[in-house]
Amino acid sequence: MASDTMNAPRGAGTAFAAIARWAPILVFDSGVGGLTVLEEVRKALPDAPIIYAADTAGLPYGTKTEAQIAARVAGLLGRMTERFRPRLVCIACNTASTIALGMVREVLEVPIVGTVPAIKPAAAMTRTGVIGLLGTEATVRQAYVDRLEHEFAADKRLLRHGAPGLVEAAEAKLRGETVDPAIIEHAANALRSQPGGELIDTVVLACTHFPLVEEELARAFGPDVRFVHGAQGIARQVARLTAGQEYARQAPDRALFTGAGDVPDAYRTKLAQYGLLEVQRF
Repeated sequence: MASDTMNAPRGAGTAFAAIARWAPILVFDSGVGGLTVLEEVRKALPDAPIIYAADTAGLPYGTKTEAQIAARVAGLLGRMTERFRPRLVCIACNTASTIALGMVREVLEVPIVGTVPAIKPAAAMTRTGVIGLLGTEATVRQAYVDRLEHEFAADKRLLRHGAPGLVEAAEAKLRGETVDPAIIEHAANALRSQPGGELIDTVVLACTHFPLVEEELARAFGPDVRFVHGAQGIARQVARLTAGQEYARQAPDRALFTGAGDVPDAYRTKLAQYGLLEVQRF
């Protein structure tokens, strides 16, 4: 019916002449880290229907090659957008965004919002001029990060460390398991031990998993270090690109997990706290 559709936002690049009110926002991550972005999107757009997609079968992304990540992300999002017809796709993963965002935007005719390391706000926050960056191994080596550093932190010192253990720690914490303090300490020490590392006062959490263990990281780094990530900025961009659109739900919001087997009950309990009441395999 006419009342169930609306015009697509001008310049959004969508192929659909009209968007159903129940068309979801698709939030995609390699695992559960994107829930930190989903939380902010919910605050900005509480009525928007959501599908949260976790590529747990492909986890971890940080140890894969750029070609593997680009092909996997583009392929999965192609199938998901064809099936679920989202109004917008949010790639809530720094690794996937820094590697595959351009390719995905070329092949998908739907608005795409990516996630990139929050180097710009960190450069504005730092007092000592020394910034730490924690990401996956794939993210910290990207030329995209080099460009962000050159553009926004050329007069600062940016120290990087690939911390795949923090992804595992965040996933474990969401399942209700105890976080291994040695993993947290290792990540902090890896930055502190670099030349100038003792002056770090701002740390960029360049993986959406890492805010899930920010409390543990704060204890390891001490009270003089602040943390920054991009979830709020991502949510603002999602809200901007969907401004004026109408929302309605045909079904409860859901989470999709790639791979086989049952999704652990601990995940289901936590996902429900994020408003994801249905859990399915994709």
